[in-house]
Order: sequence, then C-alpha cells, then structure tokens
Amino acid sequence: MSRKFFLLYYHKGWAGVKDKRSVKQKINRLRRLKTWQLVVILVFMMLMSATFLRLNNIGMVQRQKAVEQADKQGDMQAVQDRLYDLRRYVSDHMNTSGARIYLHEKYNRDKAELIKKAVENNNANKDVINKKVDDICKPQFSGYNQGYVSCFAREYAKYAPGTDPISSVKVPDIELYRYDFVSVVWSPDFAGFSILICIVIIMVIIARLVSLVVLRIILKFKYSDI
Repeated sequence: MSRKFFLLYYHKGWAGVKDKRSVKQKINRLRRLKTWQLVVILVFMMLMSATFLRLNNIGMVQRQKAVEQADKQGDMQAVQDRLYDLRRYVSDHMNTSGARIYLHEKYNRDKAELIKKAVENNNANKDVINKKVDDICKPQFSGYNQGYVSCFAREYAKYAPGTDPISSVKVPDIELYRYDFVSVVWSPDFAGFSILICIVIIMVIIARLVSLVVLRIILKFKYSDI
C-alpha cells in the first residue's frame, strides 16, 4: 500500500515538475522579446505615422489652394473639377478634416453683377422719369428758366425719391459659396496602416507584460512546493 502511494505521489510530483518547467520555458520565451525593443519599434512607427498623417494634410492643403486659384481665374469648370479632386482626396485619406472652402472671388463677381444691374436699371428709370417730368413742366414755361427748374425738381421728387440703388441690392448669402469636407476616421493608405501597426505593437506589449505577470503568479503560488 505504501509503495502504491509512493508511486502515485512520485507520478504527481513528476507531472508537477514538468508543468513547472513548462511555465518557466514560457517565461523564458517571453523574456527573449524585450519590452524595450518593442518600445523602440513603436516609437519608430509612431514617427512614421505622424509623417504620413502630415503628408495627407499637406495634400489636402494643396488641393484647397488649387480650388482657390481656379476661383481667382473665374473658370467655373476648373473650379468644379478642383472641388471634385478635393472631395475625393478628403474622402480617401484620414487627417484631412477641416477642409473648408469659400469661393470668395465667385461671390464678389456675383455681387458685382447684381450691383451693375441695379445701377443700369436705375439709370434707365432716370431717363424715363426725366422725360415724364419734362413733358409736365415744359408746357408750363417758355424755356428753361427758374420756374422750369423749380417745377422739374418738384415733379422729379415725386417720381424718384432719393434712393441709392446700391443700398437696395440684396447681396447673395456668403454661406451658399461655402464647401465643407469631412475626412474618414481611417483610410487604407500609408498613414492608416502605420497606425494599425502601432496599435498591434501596443497590444503585444500589453499582452507580454500581462502574460509575464500571470505566469510568475502561477509559478509562485501553484508550484512553490515543487
């Protein structure tokens, strides 16, 4: 009976030794991959990610300037083409938010056109009013004497009260000339993949540290008597 008990105890003890050895081997394998090595790789990848994100933003700014240049030239087909390029770039690349464009030159051109039409209409109305007032006052006076001048001023005030045609122009809403673009949260480009690599490295570092702590706890408490 004692021999059987001894053999059973020996078998369990040997199994415990093997388990303990296996835990130590796992710890040694984890120790081969140094945390500082992972941190160095992580820092390098973070610098790469920052560079690629910056390049994405620079690309967005360049396309913004292309839209502004086309707007200054007054070529609306070119403006639409550059807006399409900007919209497509922002939708395909991360870190391009904040792309907002105001077509200031088009706004100024449209505003100037409205003012020009208002002045032209006002001048045309003046010609009509002048003729109407002249038809009223001319039969009353012989020639262009002081009486005619007074009559003309009095009648003209009835038909054309002193108004500034420019002040009556309703200018277009500047917000109608604004274009906003929103970038994606993540994009499958160099910036996006470098950020994914950074996330993976961080997860590996955390998993390595947690695994080492767990294995050491197991080694300390479960196999402390072996």
